[in-house]
Amino acid sequence: MREKRSKRYQIIRFISFFLSMAFVITCNFFLFFHFMKLNTDDVRRAAPITFGNVIFLSFLFCVVDQIQRYYTVTRPVRKIQKGIDRVMQGDFSTEIPYSNSLSGSQDYDEIIEGLNRMIEELNSVETLRTDFIANVSHEIKTPLSVMQNYGTLLQQKNLSEEERLEYAGKLTEQTKKLSALITNILKLNKLENQQIFPKMERYDLSEQLCECMLMFESAWEEKELNIETDIEDNVMVTGDSEMLSIVWNNLLSNAVKFTEKGGTIGLKVYSKGKCAVVSISDTGCGMNEETGRNIFNKFYQGDTSHAMSGNGLGLALAKRIIDIHQGEIRVESRLGVGSTFTVKIDNNEEL
Repeated sequence: MREKRSKRYQIIRFISFFLSMAFVITCNFFLFFHFMKLNTDDVRRAAPITFGNVIFLSFLFCVVDQIQRYYTVTRPVRKIQKGIDRVMQGDFSTEIPYSNSLSGSQDYDEIIEGLNRMIEELNSVETLRTDFIANVSHEIKTPLSVMQNYGTLLQQKNLSEEERLEYAGKLTEQTKKLSALITNILKLNKLENQQIFPKMERYDLSEQLCECMLMFESAWEEKELNIETDIEDNVMVTGDSEMLSIVWNNLLSNAVKFTEKGGTIGLKVYSKGKCAVVSISDTGCGMNEETGRNIFNKFYQGDTSHAMSGNGLGLALAKRIIDIHQGEIRVESRLGVGSTFTVKIDNNEEL
């Protein structure tokens, strides 16, 4: 339907242009004959030739105009439209070729360049979406399979009380893991789509980190970890205290989880210029360079066997929260030595 309308428009435009050119050229010839003061016989002899010249020149100009329009307008527009049609059909690998128009105009090439960048971004988003779905499916399938297995075991007869409690505990553990996974997915989705807006307030970061640290007291005592703290008093920041507590709890939880028995966890909080700096270190397993580069990506885990508890969303969630606060989070790590996560947040009264 669109192509029919386009062809109809081109025919109408060609006829209109042709008639306009014929009218202009005819008027010019009439003026020429008038000022030349030719007699009637001369005009009669010249009229057919003149009329033929008018038709020929009008047609020639129309053809030249159509050729020029095809290469400078019609062809690049068709390329753009075909590319857009392919994208609408879900082909995000499309790349629209540049027009290289004869007129030398860069307008269409600039449009095409913008569209190609947009398509590239859409392709990247589609890849992330596909990976996200695949990872979510994997992460949900794992605890569900475990729950199914232990549920089947619980149905067996003649189970001892010890076995029943063990299987029930494993079932509860996987249920909590699945619940945490879904909660983190929902939180991350809301943060990425800006459905959660931070409630900015001025508060004492030093006090908050001390409270977060004490929440893991039983965990570090169980593993006999050494705790080294260097917390500057009254380090004030402007931010959403509830959202930032997710960051500190995640970093401290990872430090405890990945540090072997008898290891050391360090916590430093201090002001540096216009920033508040938080450093959480451990003497755990550490990570290699590749893991360090990808650690803030969703579902990425350095332990590819997924042997450690977790779902690879905690650090992605932390990174998104720090980005919302216009801060910075980075990691320094050595395999077998330990890791240090450093967070910088603006400590001005207003972000």
